[in-house]
Amino acid sequence: MVMEGGGGDTESCCSSRGSEASPAATAAAVVASRKRRPKVEVYMEVLRRLRESDCEEACRPGFEDQLWSHFSRLPVRYALDVNVERAQEVLVHKKLLHMAHDPTTRPAFEVRLIQILNEIYMSTIMQLHSSIVENGVDSTSSDTRMKDAQISIHPCRQRHDFVYTHPPPAFGLSPSLEFAFEASKSSLQGGNRVMSANQHLFRPLHEITISTNDKPKLLCKLTSLLSEIGLNIQEAHAFSTTDGYSLDVFVVNGWPYEETEKLRDVLAKEIPRVEEIPWSKNSPVLETKNFRESVQLPVDGGDVWEIDVKRLKFENMICGGSYGDLYKGTYCTQDVAIKALKDEYLNENVQREFAQEVYIMRKIRHKNIVQFIGACTRPPNLCIVTEFMAGGSVYDFLHKQRGQFDVPAILKIAIHVSKGMNYLHENNIIHRDLKSANLLMDENGIVKVSDFGVARVQNKSSVMTAETGTYRWMAPEVIEHRPYNHKADVFSFGIVLWELLTQKLPYTNLTPLQAAIGVVQKGLRPAIPKNAHPEIVALLERCWHQDPSLRPEFSEIITILLLLSKMVNIN
Repeated sequence: MVMEGGGGDTESCCSSRGSEASPAATAAAVVASRKRRPKVEVYMEVLRRLRESDCEEACRPGFEDQLWSHFSRLPVRYALDVNVERAQEVLVHKKLLHMAHDPTTRPAFEVRLIQILNEIYMSTIMQLHSSIVENGVDSTSSDTRMKDAQISIHPCRQRHDFVYTHPPPAFGLSPSLEFAFEASKSSLQGGNRVMSANQHLFRPLHEITISTNDKPKLLCKLTSLLSEIGLNIQEAHAFSTTDGYSLDVFVVNGWPYEETEKLRDVLAKEIPRVEEIPWSKNSPVLETKNFRESVQLPVDGGDVWEIDVKRLKFENMICGGSYGDLYKGTYCTQDVAIKALKDEYLNENVQREFAQEVYIMRKIRHKNIVQFIGACTRPPNLCIVTEFMAGGSVYDFLHKQRGQFDVPAILKIAIHVSKGMNYLHENNIIHRDLKSANLLMDENGIVKVSDFGVARVQNKSSVMTAETGTYRWMAPEVIEHRPYNHKADVFSFGIVLWELLTQKLPYTNLTPLQAAIGVVQKGLRPAIPKNAHPEIVALLERCWHQDPSLRPEFSEIITILLLLSKMVNIN
């Protein structure tokens, strides 16, 4: 899935009897215990609430183990995020995951109407109710006004005891993403207007929960599908289980609250579309003779770039990805990087993207673009061979090695990237996934743009609409599936430049999808350091401007950065 770190922070419950642990193992056990503690506490609270509610399922033999198994197969984030006051929703999640195991009931989904009270007006309501009680306002009138607001307020209850007509979401909305309430902040002034403006006070939303086989780009496909239906995602929680299933929960608006059953029917028809694309080990692998026919890999003269996989020597794996793994190796005694596709993902779509990447890389030569050496295009050994970049990625240096660049080094890297990107744009190529992980450094400190898996050739007059890239670096027009052009790369460059300045991950306190929603709906951007050079700040703000037409071309960016570099070196 598109969510970073979604499936990595899981743990299992193991017996410790009959073993004598080493100090290192003991320390690891302590860390694991600290991670597991919140999960255990949430599990116990959910179990208690279910039993106190006389839930029939919770009273059956073996339920405790089943519930713990449910929590164990999901990441810690699930336990931390789930609303324990809605313990019944945990059973819904458990049921959907169970249904996802069966191909006849997969994908499984549930939709329900939820209601969120704008807490800005909580105290106003309470004051109004107190005024009604103290001043002896006509009870019939007051009851009518309360019903108009679709809420029951009891005189002795605190704020958290409001009774909703519709239940709240299974996961609390992120404090940083109160988008649904922004429009109502300035709508009401006095208590006398609160009850007559309940459309601002309350926000009827739908919560859609989907479970199916986990697969690459599943979250992108689901968000795109919901958008096509006409739904606006206000919040999303995505989880991957340890055994290869997904649990994705979306809070959406854009559908009439009185037509929930109609929405259910639409989803029942549309959601199975996510299963239509083959992806598993059982997906049909195209034969060699069909590969060139299906993707029409361009050939001009002799295939001098075609590599015999037997001449490649694979050494250590550098990193793994959704569709393939990256290895360090050698080819004719030269150190190379080998991007090898995984056999189980060799469906037609993956092979077509592979062919597109080979086609583009064959055509480009620039000192700030990773050099293409060759490719093996004969299944099942599909791989792309490029020069080996000994310095690793900028992402790893910043976020894994905790490295830092001074301002001259930042400007140097930015110039290298800008020159590579300017070359691409001059040749009508849009990268579409520019980010620090795709910027590689060689042993001489030269930075080069890499990974053209989703790059495309674009005619000067054409635009694109497909959502492609990585949410934290993605331009708003791409997120919204609006037409876009090469200026989407400029937006991503702005995020990378900010990353170089701060050594931080963009929107680190948000999930990738939450960040995407913020970028689109609130114009969210990373906070620029106060001590940043004003000229760099001005460039940043131009690069990530909401309006693509107001973003600079890379040719202009190079000029600005060269001037800045000269100023910095003089000082």
